[in-house]
Amino acid sequence: MNYTFDFAPVIEGLPDLLLACLGTFGLAFGGMALAIVIGIGGLILRDSAFAPARWLVKAFVEIVRNTPFLVQIFFVYFALPMIGIRLDPTPTAIIALGINGGAYAIEIIRGGVQSIGKGQIEAGLALGLHKGQIFRLIVLKPALRAIFPSLTSQFVLLTLTTSVASAIAAYELTSVAQRIEAESFRSFEVYGTITLFYLVISWMIMRFFALISNHYFSYPVK
Repeated sequence: MNYTFDFAPVIEGLPDLLLACLGTFGLAFGGMALAIVIGIGGLILRDSAFAPARWLVKAFVEIVRNTPFLVQIFFVYFALPMIGIRLDPTPTAIIALGINGGAYAIEIIRGGVQSIGKGQIEAGLALGLHKGQIFRLIVLKPALRAIFPSLTSQFVLLTLTTSVASAIAAYELTSVAQRIEAESFRSFEVYGTITLFYLVISWMIMRFFALISNHYFSYPVK
């Protein structure tokens, strides 16, 4: 094997790669925010008394969870212009990521809500709390505490899934890496470097959620 390593193109393109990391964070957090909205909204419809709404949410979850994200992002990218909505690749990728993450968030959040015993809710009613207070004080925080590790894992996975957005030329780390690799033909050096970048990004996301968990969901020490 006479392969000679040459990281000069990577070093030269390092400012672009670091800037692209911000693009990856933007896609990740935009997708997460939309996923939470879809998750909460889907949960409300999933448990509503309106049967067609329940069926629609169930079908949405099954379709998204059983199809590849690459197919989903292409579908969104090509379907939106057909109904007169034309977006740049980056917001299109955020929508696709939000839809994908939302399908998983619906079931994760639903599992957390169902873990709250009915006795606690009945106790809240007995104390004269209205439904909003019961949801906020009795259901929401314990449910979030129960599902937070699962949501964290799902959002880390969603962050790594942003790399697929390079297929529609969204601005993120993998798309910039592909450009540098196409110009330099140093595949190992380029993709080896962004592998380390993704490891750091994943660690930062996990630390971010760990800080939130420690601040809001940890049990007080007596």
